[in-house]
Amino acid sequence: MYFLGLDIGSSSVKLSVIDGDSGKRVANATYPPQEMTINAPESGWAEQAPEDWWDAVKKGCEQLWQIKPEARDNIDAIGISYQMHGLVAVDKDGKVLRPSIIWCDSRAVATGEQAFSELGKDWCMEHLLNAPGNFTAAKLRWVQENEPELYSRIHKILLPGDYIALKLTGECTTTASGLSEGVFWDFSENQVADKLLKHWHIDPVLLPRQVLNLGVQGEVNEIAARELGINAGAKLAFRAGDQVANAMSLNVLEPGDVATTAGTSGVVYAVTDKNIADPDQRINTFLHVNKGDAEAHRGLLACINGAGRMNSWLRGVLSTGGDLSYPTLNELGESVDPGSDGLNVFPFGNGAERIMRNKLLSAQLDGLDLNRHGVNHIARATQEGVAYAMNLGFDLIKDLGAETRIVRAGHSNMFLSPVFTSAFVNLIGAPLELYQTDSADGVARAAAWGCDFYTSRDDVFRTLTCKAVLEPQAQLQNQYQDLYGQWRTAVEQRLIQNH
Repeated sequence: MYFLGLDIGSSSVKLSVIDGDSGKRVANATYPPQEMTINAPESGWAEQAPEDWWDAVKKGCEQLWQIKPEARDNIDAIGISYQMHGLVAVDKDGKVLRPSIIWCDSRAVATGEQAFSELGKDWCMEHLLNAPGNFTAAKLRWVQENEPELYSRIHKILLPGDYIALKLTGECTTTASGLSEGVFWDFSENQVADKLLKHWHIDPVLLPRQVLNLGVQGEVNEIAARELGINAGAKLAFRAGDQVANAMSLNVLEPGDVATTAGTSGVVYAVTDKNIADPDQRINTFLHVNKGDAEAHRGLLACINGAGRMNSWLRGVLSTGGDLSYPTLNELGESVDPGSDGLNVFPFGNGAERIMRNKLLSAQLDGLDLNRHGVNHIARATQEGVAYAMNLGFDLIKDLGAETRIVRAGHSNMFLSPVFTSAFVNLIGAPLELYQTDSADGVARAAAWGCDFYTSRDDVFRTLTCKAVLEPQAQLQNQYQDLYGQWRTAVEQRLIQNH
């Protein structure tokens, strides 16, 4: 039997097929080949058409079956990873009513802040473990207030992964973890946050039926089977937001385990068994994935919206009239010493930054000397700036009392860069394990676990391959801590100026 993993990102959809017996990937694909469009009809907005995600899934499947044709009729189960915090609104026929308001959209910041004030900090921290902020629930309230006629036609609201599940099974469902990432979840009561819904006059009937993150959630219907070219009846057996799914792909499941990514956004995600809330609202807490009746852990998440997005922006600017590859960009950065000769980059400018108290900060080059700095300095300073921002998230998580014993990442995106990985590992001061996997692989394996093809955790991760373990070096560690201190002081000054 084969298992299909779908990773629904805002840049592209990645797909992977795992052979259940060997546990190894036998096909993978990415669609579209160029980054998907994010529409911004107004400043601070970010929208995508959910139908485009489904179209990318279909086109990606066409590529998979060209590589491994025998798998298409033998898909036992499917797993989904998806971009977190988006809002998809559908009518009673399952038709999308408006473009999805995605994760980096900032329009609902004021909506969330007002609710935080009205509900009270103590109640929010005890029950939601978060401020309502700029999450899915606040985005729904924004639609209610600003698009009342459309709101009246909403049958169900879905997260991006829930929409893909709807297309696969014909049913509107969600998960407790998904509800928590939308800040619809009351951790004290272990149920939907009724008080928040009542405060915003949101009818709980708009929320879909809950299913398990890890377990059979439904089956692929005949319509979806024809569109994807697979067998009807394949089980949907795993679904989680991208950072939860990434942690699953890296076997980051126990308290003290940390998963990190540096794709479009940069994330540090630490698993804990405690209800931890950040009173400064810079770190968010969501439900982690668990199997069956096992205790549900929490995930502490520090997100930097502008991480890889800053690096890709730089590549795009420097590629005008040509094509500058990421390896070439890395080589430019390697030609400069740590610290980039006094040049700092603040890698923001891709939506409101939670670790910066939901401020909508611009990206910035700080200390640029036109007589001393060239593109190689900018290349290195960009990667160091992302590493500093991610280390800030790491520090904030540790300050909340979370353990950080093991740090793991996939050997992909910015973790392919020696400049970035050196800065990152010497900033966090702990070994970094790099694995040859990604979320599409991980959710395919999780789907095999969810439908009980794999019966143990050891079965799931027996082929997870550690590519490298990077250790901090004392001299570089001291140097980068000094540089980080200077960067953080400058960032805090910017926050004060923007207050």
